[in-house]
Amino acid sequence: MADNQQDQVREAVVEAALGKLDLDTKAGLLAGQDMWSLPAVPGIGLASLVMSDGPIGVRGIRWTADDPSIALPSPTALAATWDPELACRAGRLLAQEARRKGVHVLLAPTVNLHRTPVGGRHFEAYSEDPYLTGAIGIGYVRGVQSGGVGTTVKHFVANDAETDRFTVDNVVSARALRELYLAPFEAIVENAHPWGIMTAYNTVNGTTMTEHRYLVNEVLRGEWGFDGFNVSDWMAARSTTGDIMGGLDVAMPGPETVYGPALAAAVRAGEVEESTVDEAVRNVLRLAARVGILEGAAPEVTDTEMPAEIDGEALAREIARRAFVLVRNSGALPLRSGGSVALIGAAARDARVLGGGSATVFPTHVVSPLDGLTAVLPEGTLTYAIGADPNEELAAAGAGFELRARCLDAAGDIIGTASVPGGRIQWIGADLPDGVTHDTLHTVEFTGTFTPRVSGPHTFGTQGIGGFTLTVAGQVLFDGEQPLASAADPFAAFFGSPVGRGDVDLVSGEPVDVSLRYVVFKPEGAPLQAIAFSLVHREPQRDPDELIAEAVEAARSAGTAVVVVATTERVESEGFDRKDLRLPGRQDDLVRAVAAANPNTVVVVNSGSPVELPWREDVAAVLLSWFPGQEGGDALADVLTGAEEPGGRLPTTWGTFDDAPVTEVAPTDGRLAYTEGVFIGYRAWERSGATPSYAFGHGLGYTDWTYEAIEVRDGGATAVVRVRNSGERSGREVVQVYLAPEQADPARPARWLAGFAGVEAAPGESVEVTVPLPRRAFEIWDENADAWAHQPGAYEVEAGRSVADRRVSARVKV
Repeated sequence: MADNQQDQVREAVVEAALGKLDLDTKAGLLAGQDMWSLPAVPGIGLASLVMSDGPIGVRGIRWTADDPSIALPSPTALAATWDPELACRAGRLLAQEARRKGVHVLLAPTVNLHRTPVGGRHFEAYSEDPYLTGAIGIGYVRGVQSGGVGTTVKHFVANDAETDRFTVDNVVSARALRELYLAPFEAIVENAHPWGIMTAYNTVNGTTMTEHRYLVNEVLRGEWGFDGFNVSDWMAARSTTGDIMGGLDVAMPGPETVYGPALAAAVRAGEVEESTVDEAVRNVLRLAARVGILEGAAPEVTDTEMPAEIDGEALAREIARRAFVLVRNSGALPLRSGGSVALIGAAARDARVLGGGSATVFPTHVVSPLDGLTAVLPEGTLTYAIGADPNEELAAAGAGFELRARCLDAAGDIIGTASVPGGRIQWIGADLPDGVTHDTLHTVEFTGTFTPRVSGPHTFGTQGIGGFTLTVAGQVLFDGEQPLASAADPFAAFFGSPVGRGDVDLVSGEPVDVSLRYVVFKPEGAPLQAIAFSLVHREPQRDPDELIAEAVEAARSAGTAVVVVATTERVESEGFDRKDLRLPGRQDDLVRAVAAANPNTVVVVNSGSPVELPWREDVAAVLLSWFPGQEGGDALADVLTGAEEPGGRLPTTWGTFDDAPVTEVAPTDGRLAYTEGVFIGYRAWERSGATPSYAFGHGLGYTDWTYEAIEVRDGGATAVVRVRNSGERSGREVVQVYLAPEQADPARPARWLAGFAGVEAAPGESVEVTVPLPRRAFEIWDENADAWAHQPGAYEVEAGRSVADRRVSARVKV
């Protein structure tokens, strides 16, 4: 049956189902029944719709290592591949994971822009550029939905920072909204037909997004023709009448929401037309039909149309190495065959492979850089030294801990058990072990052992709100209450900060018993039921200068020193923004000292977003690994040894905090004005005249490229670029095409990305690539006409390796 016929049949089934529902059932269908799902309605053959967090893995309804997930590299890494088809493959894998976990809708992708490098959730979004963001997002959405799983493109719109994210009023000009912040959403709606959109916590120009009738009903649904469902960010919905009139279909989570009984009452009181409720229910039923949980309606993707099974570990490794961006290389990479390597850095042993907050999942395993290099380098050629530890606080219990959790009721009887990955529990809503409910759960007990890697005084502590009893090696380190503290972000207040409770002298390799008893904190009036606490730990603190000195000695005697530097969860995570772009701890001092001892020093930067690199000119090579996912260590070994080429290009500009054009994220009197207008990212860097550390689009491989020619065809609709691999090995190049108006206009950027394409070639081979130039690239948003306006005139169409390295150009008049 043709797609159009299928759509018609599906719509008929939806209408028939809608006609059988009474008001209370319809209102209830728009409210979460728990943390992750909508209620089933057996009378119309509707099963419960299940949603789950992403975007780098599928958590499922239970956030637990008992139900592990593939952990792909961070969204910044995916965007660094500049490969929409690879993003599509990532989406297909995530759909496969979702189906395995019984999930119908993935709460991803995040397509907010990198307005500023200090955004705390920067790692979870793709790029500072709306065109690149849209292109990667299109691939991702197509991939997920080709597997019969829905997406919710988020966070609609201008949710670009974490400071006061629930209440901030972002004041954005109509032009900046259209040309920057709405643009990725528009491109994805037009080209990928997403089945869902998530509206954000924040307010835009005086109206909270869940009530934004203009942006949702008039722009998203009206102008763009979006026919999917609109779900709130979790706890973003605040007004029954305001939200339903503003175009919000589903208020999450449940069971306490502004919909359900409150919505039915509003209809009966004459405050809301029942037809408005019907339209929201229609959108939910259409989604249910598409994912195959509404009887009588064929799903959008049938079993016979499902993509072939994907090897998740292999794809995670491929994305990671394709995402690594080699920003500097004076010949140190690839590593010399047979040479000795000193691997240095705490993150080389305990890699950070994903960001904090909603992006967190539990993989079955994590391959660290130390693991990866140990597996491929000849025995006896690799040494390791910590050098500097970026963790300045206690962190959730990790390496060396073997823990299980027991759930007890008020009488002390065991009602459930669970594993304890990283010493952390985060059970929200129905996300509880089998047999456990929030009403019956009174106490959670961790029991197990800890085997230290080093001897000395180990610090143990707790994180969370409630009563704790912590015992290590027979010593009671704490027995008391941790009170609720104030915090700007309610999630941060609830989860609390790690608190040290005492030190215990331990011997390397000798296990000790560890237990933590937690009496559940149940605040009155909480918007959702949640249990969140951690056992935290820190290894013995050695003198930082001694650690650096040891690393220097290791580096001095090695052919190559590889230093892995990193951010921590206290630097990059959901719920707060960064105060600066510096690496935490003594890592900058470590790099300088190692580079002084060994001129052949390679630095691997393990961060999800930009950090300052004050030593970058003093080292032989700098490789950005982002948060590389669970297979990151093997991917790193592939690239360092030259088995694979680093394939990434920067999706966002890297520079210093002082030079960054946009760093303000704190509102004044509740309002944050986007005074920079359309000038963010490389557009703003070019206008300011400041030189970043590394420009947007920059990235080196293991071969060289010569740009030979460019020709603009079809009246400016396409650019044909010829490049030649002028190096000594096969490789891949990302041909980037920028559009620059010949007549300078201070109201417009000097240039902007208009298209790109990846090419592969053998040594000496020339290849041509055709890059479409969309009509929108020649338009601006005319605020007076409230419409897109074509900008005639002469343009330079420039092709090159980055926005700052443009090699060939052609003039076109449109």
